[in-house]
Amino acid sequence: MNLRHMEVFRAVMLTGGVVGAAELLHVSQPAVSKLLAHAARQSGLTLFERIKGRLVPTPEARQLYDEIDHLWRGVERVRDVSRALARPETGMLRLAVSASLANHLAPRALALLYAQYPRLKSRMEILVAPIMVDALLDHSADLAVGLLPNEHPNLAEVERYHCGLACVMRDDHPLAAKATIAPADLRGQRVVTSPENTPYGQTLRRAYGKAAASMALDIEARSASSACWLAQSGAGMAVVDRAAVAGPTFAGLAVRPFKSAERLEIRIIRNRHRPLSVVQQAFCTAFDQAWSEAFGPSKKPQRAARG
Repeated sequence: MNLRHMEVFRAVMLTGGVVGAAELLHVSQPAVSKLLAHAARQSGLTLFERIKGRLVPTPEARQLYDEIDHLWRGVERVRDVSRALARPETGMLRLAVSASLANHLAPRALALLYAQYPRLKSRMEILVAPIMVDALLDHSADLAVGLLPNEHPNLAEVERYHCGLACVMRDDHPLAAKATIAPADLRGQRVVTSPENTPYGQTLRRAYGKAAASMALDIEARSASSACWLAQSGAGMAVVDRAAVAGPTFAGLAVRPFKSAERLEIRIIRNRHRPLSVVQQAFCTAFDQAWSEAFGPSKKPQRAARG
């Protein structure tokens, strides 16, 4: 007898007949009768006697039912576990994020995820790229989201987004009246920048172009968030990745597109030897939605194959 035979036999025993078993299993009565007959042939037993139009289980059937019912409770537990894994209501999601993503996009993605899994547990840590990589490798983080390269052979890219640049300044700054800021507009301005020995700083230097020679690059900040805080205080202007200023994060700060072909790559990375769980896949979908909300359908990211 296979599991389907056992299921039909158990349903007949529980309901007392073929009609009730068919209703319980949502199948036709002929299908139940056929499976029941096949179960009897497979087991080599007479399972029921028909007495006055009713199916009456034999003593062998009753003894068999006790064993099958015990087994079936285990089958139901397997079904419960598989349903829980497919749509988990509890669990843990551990995220490592770059500072730029921690302002709005990663929290927004988590908010969208919690609408689907309200009892989920999560932990979000802001880490620099080398520590983020270590966190994925030692399994202390499930996913990393940020401005990080994917150079380690044990890491796999899940998603990739191409992110442009924005210029930020106090909303009472004279240049805040402009709809778009070009590198030439920054001549003679104090501009908060990033250290030139970092990939981020090198991207900014390329974006400034020839105008850098006449800009006051007196203040350095390692994160886009720090640069925004400095600009918010009036210490200078700043050019940052657009992800850092997505959403209404910085009060009193004017955000304008910066005219440059330079792009930064934001990636979602996982450990290559840890396939995505259902919750991790749901977070990637939520982050994709958060990105679309921030930058609109015309700014849809170039996406790598989710793996």
